Amino acid sequence: MTKNLYITATESKSGKSAIVLGMMQLLLRNMRSVAFFRPIINEPVDKLQRDHDINLMLKHFELDIPYEDTFAYTLAEARNIIYQGQHELLLDTILKKYKKLEAKYDFVLCEGTDFSGKDAAFEFDLNADIAANIGCPVMVVANAEGKKTNEIIASTQMTLDLLAEKNVEVMACLVNRASVTEKEESEIAAALESRGTSGNLLTYVLPEESSLGRPTVRDVKEWLNAQVLYGHGRLDSLVDDYLIAAMQVGNFLDYIGKGSLIITPGDRSDIILASLASRFSSSYEDISAMVLTGGIEMPNTIHRLIEGWTGVPVPILAVQDHTFRTVQTLANRYGKIEPGDAKKINTALGHFESCVDTQEISNRLGSMKSTKITPKMFEFNLLERAAKHKMRIVLPEGHDERILSAADILVRRNVADIVLLGDPSVVGAKISALGLDLDVPIIKPDLYPKFSDYVSTYHTLRAKKGISMEQAHDSMCDATYFGTMMVHMGHADGMVSGALNTTAHTLRPAFEFIKTRPGSSIVSSVFLMCLKDRVLVFGDCAVNPNPSSEQLADIAISSAQTAKLFGIEPRVAMLSYSTGSSGKGADVDVVVEATRIAQEKAPELLLEGPLQYDAAIDMDVAKTKLPNSKVAGRATVFIFPDLNTGNNTYKAVQRAADAVAIGPVLQGLNKPVNDLSRGCTVADIVNTVAITAIQAQAEKGLS
Repeated sequence: MTKNLYITATESKSGKSAIVLGMMQLLLRNMRSVAFFRPIINEPVDKLQRDHDINLMLKHFELDIPYEDTFAYTLAEARNIIYQGQHELLLDTILKKYKKLEAKYDFVLCEGTDFSGKDAAFEFDLNADIAANIGCPVMVVANAEGKKTNEIIASTQMTLDLLAEKNVEVMACLVNRASVTEKEESEIAAALESRGTSGNLLTYVLPEESSLGRPTVRDVKEWLNAQVLYGHGRLDSLVDDYLIAAMQVGNFLDYIGKGSLIITPGDRSDIILASLASRFSSSYEDISAMVLTGGIEMPNTIHRLIEGWTGVPVPILAVQDHTFRTVQTLANRYGKIEPGDAKKINTALGHFESCVDTQEISNRLGSMKSTKITPKMFEFNLLERAAKHKMRIVLPEGHDERILSAADILVRRNVADIVLLGDPSVVGAKISALGLDLDVPIIKPDLYPKFSDYVSTYHTLRAKKGISMEQAHDSMCDATYFGTMMVHMGHADGMVSGALNTTAHTLRPAFEFIKTRPGSSIVSSVFLMCLKDRVLVFGDCAVNPNPSSEQLADIAISSAQTAKLFGIEPRVAMLSYSTGSSGKGADVDVVVEATRIAQEKAPELLLEGPLQYDAAIDMDVAKTKLPNSKVAGRATVFIFPDLNTGNNTYKAVQRAADAVAIGPVLQGLNKPVNDLSRGCTVADIVNTVAITAIQAQAEKGLS
């Protein structure tokens, strides 16, 4: 089994960082511990500066690796050592550092140099020698920017041949930043695949994703050492181009484009006001920011005018340099993927996953899944599984900023097709204010072409309950009812709500006309509890206050099915304050009877009860209280006797064990509808949508 991989570029600006991000995520899906190692890094500007890609990997993936263990030399140090004839010393030091990581981790992902120096041939040879001496298979990232098909093939074949001469095993070749047709993609792949061992080199062609190389306003601020006058919270907006404003306003406005960074002297009040006004007009594209040059202060009257707005629509920066020098500085810079830039990171990961067969790469590496699952691995797998068969998920609370931020992530990662409910003008304005580039359907229920059909359907379904046509109309104007009807009618595959609405409001329409699936008598919930080394299922912790024995049995069976759906082997513990026959009382009797019913309904299921929590989870306690049990000590599904016990226990475990609680995940409905907590985070929403998509896949037989 391969335990390492070396990713090297062929030249600068190849987009290698995005590939490294994608590969690290792929590895962390399957392995519990992965190290990151850059044998050679760029020369830092000062002692406090960290290597960009190392910093990105350590922070984004929360890798617990000391920074000093992640590299061996700077490029200047490596060059000096080699010029002094101490090539072997260089390789020995690198190998020692690598071996230190190899001894501690399941896999070591290595990244080569950036080819930012003046001697590309030197860096190429250096990367090849390091990979050969570490014993790493290599993934080549070829830069196809601005190249024609024949040029891409010729230059990449030359690289592969040179690596072969150096006895370096090339596992895969990713031709990145390509602007070619599908036919040309096939030509490139066919030409390069034959260069691999036995003619089976894994080859992928990735089209240009321009947003990854575009700077953010924050980048511009740092490059120019600019002062932020307004818009501190909107520095993550992407800059598409630089627009120097020197002409009169009437002519200047014709040049405004989406993401334009307006560069103008600080005394051009007319340009400043026109630029700000353009953000409030639907006739013009949204600019990204303004940079005021020359160290010239805006007039106090303009400051007063701007400060009177409820929210300044764009960042305004100020620099001391004059306009020409400012433009010169910006012209020599390009954007990078920074650790806190969620937009770029999710775009990069989504782009990688849509262009690369990750399963094929995993198979080639011979990756074996760890028997233990970390929360990160579980969350990665959720998104990967959801993306395999994209489902259409409706989010009724389109006015909530967390919903919009989550939708942006889900679309960038290709996890699901998102539909937002709300007033398109209001939701669109919020999307713009958040600096998101979110292109999804936004539906106002009463303007939807099928609205009258929904009203009629709801009236028919609820007529026996005394619902009039007018009441049906009013209900369908409610976004939650409308979203649920979309699911019922098959116009959406699932719904997620509850960021603003109560649980009761989210579930009521589902109870009214989605209803329970055949074989299930009750709708219940589970939380997926991600501990440090495993994932457990806790149910019911959110819906049913005091289930009967029959209901408890159904909850247990449904929870086992949910566990299996998410890759958890179900071993079900029916919890009580008594283990076996050690206790008596009405509360214990309910669990005893529930266990009997569940075992009768699902005899193939590993299920036991009553069990105390410690006997269910701890092997040593289980040996004392219930020896020879197939469930005690190794339970994965925990069924609580009532909501009071379940809700308190899941929260106690969440806080005390620093666990990630994903849910509540609803089960027992005909079609997937899931509830959010009103205190939910963006990550909670992303996970819940992924879970809903996976449930929808299962309902359609795609999972």
